[in-house]
Amino acid sequence: MVMSLQWTHPTPLLLLTAYLSVALVADSYSATGEKLSAASFLQDILQRYGDNETLSLHQLQSLLERLEVGKGSGDPHNMSQCFSSSALFAAHNLTHGSVLDAKGFQNFCPTILQQIETQACQETIVPQNDTSTEGRPSPGEVWGFGLLCITVISLFSLLGVLVAPCVEKPVFRRLLIYFIALSIGSLLSNALLQLIPEAFGFNPLEDSYVLSSTVIFGGFYLFFFTEKVLKMVLKQKHEHGHSHYSADTRKQDAEEGVTEKLQNGDLDHMIPPPHGSESDLRSDEKAVSSLAVQDLPGQQSSCYWLKGIRYSDIGTLAWMITLSDGLHNFIDGLAIGASFTVSVFQGVSTSIAILCEEFPHELGDFVILLNAGMSIPQALFFNFLSACCCYLGLAFGILAGSHFSSNWIFALAGGMFLYIALSDMFPEMNEVSKEDEEGGQALTAFLIQNAGILTGFGIMLLLTTFSGQIQLG
Repeated sequence: MVMSLQWTHPTPLLLLTAYLSVALVADSYSATGEKLSAASFLQDILQRYGDNETLSLHQLQSLLERLEVGKGSGDPHNMSQCFSSSALFAAHNLTHGSVLDAKGFQNFCPTILQQIETQACQETIVPQNDTSTEGRPSPGEVWGFGLLCITVISLFSLLGVLVAPCVEKPVFRRLLIYFIALSIGSLLSNALLQLIPEAFGFNPLEDSYVLSSTVIFGGFYLFFFTEKVLKMVLKQKHEHGHSHYSADTRKQDAEEGVTEKLQNGDLDHMIPPPHGSESDLRSDEKAVSSLAVQDLPGQQSSCYWLKGIRYSDIGTLAWMITLSDGLHNFIDGLAIGASFTVSVFQGVSTSIAILCEEFPHELGDFVILLNAGMSIPQALFFNFLSACCCYLGLAFGILAGSHFSSNWIFALAGGMFLYIALSDMFPEMNEVSKEDEEGGQALTAFLIQNAGILTGFGIMLLLTTFSGQIQLG
């Protein structure tokens, strides 16, 4: 009896175990048989890197960079070396406009597999001053597009001649607010999304860098939005309770605002009541004006001409504006030239950011020169001198980007863009918006500022995100 239990008891358990094993294997086989096939892997690659199940040469280049293949310059007679992407393309008779379908990519796959298996490209170190022209525009395209973009920027900046008679109108002031905000968004996002990653030498579309940069911009915008909303709310409460202020409190507020008015160039409210003669009052105002100009030599921006200030020393002012603007334009041209040596798309993106910034900047300088006593031809001549520095910077940028590493130029341009956007244009936007804010139209100015900043950021984000699908040159 015991023996029969020992032989018969494990039999159902073994049968059940065998049945479950067969069922699991059958289910797994049927599931994989329905969802997984040899063509699935090929379709996945074409969907992630190509368009309409085809690969352009630029998209194939992106795949090779992802696999770290095609970055060497090996001897064609030595198959164990790492070859350049141009050599791999030439081996398959691929030209600049070639497009690979599924069959063509299958023929190219053994080349990729051989380069990965030999591990030759993993040991290849690309020097910082690599002068390989693979994937780069031709010298004719670089110089042609560069000169075209700088000429357009220079001509666009001279539109101040047409709008100068309208500077006193509220519509012009609000249009200027929008352009200043547009320059802030475009310069800041161009530095975060394109120039800084190029300075570090990696593709901004990889490793979720665009998402991280968007979060950085979101942090800036969140604090900007919060600060503006709090100021509007607190100002309404301040105006509501203004009648409860004592005379001493109002006197203290007026004294605290003296320094701010001096920095903003608002001299009319700083002149004391006339206890003397009119000539004494005029001399006092001239002294304060001279003091403000001497103390703030680096803040000659377009916000001053809204106050109607006139300067006495025309020659010094003209040279100061011309030299500072010339240096600014030289670095702009340097960034544009270096960007075009990398790709036409990169150069156009940088040019768009500079174009958004140059219009309000050059317009402010132009009207300052007019208020300084210059004629329109004289102001145009000084603007022309500063514009020539942009052409000079373009030449240096193209030569440096073609023969040396352009990473340092991108780093310099990225830092300059961050400074101009946050330290120059942002305070200027607040100053130009002050008249609307004091006139009870703070919400209108706030909406215009938001529209400009978000438009500039949106343009650069779209250009960066779809850079692989945009073919220029």
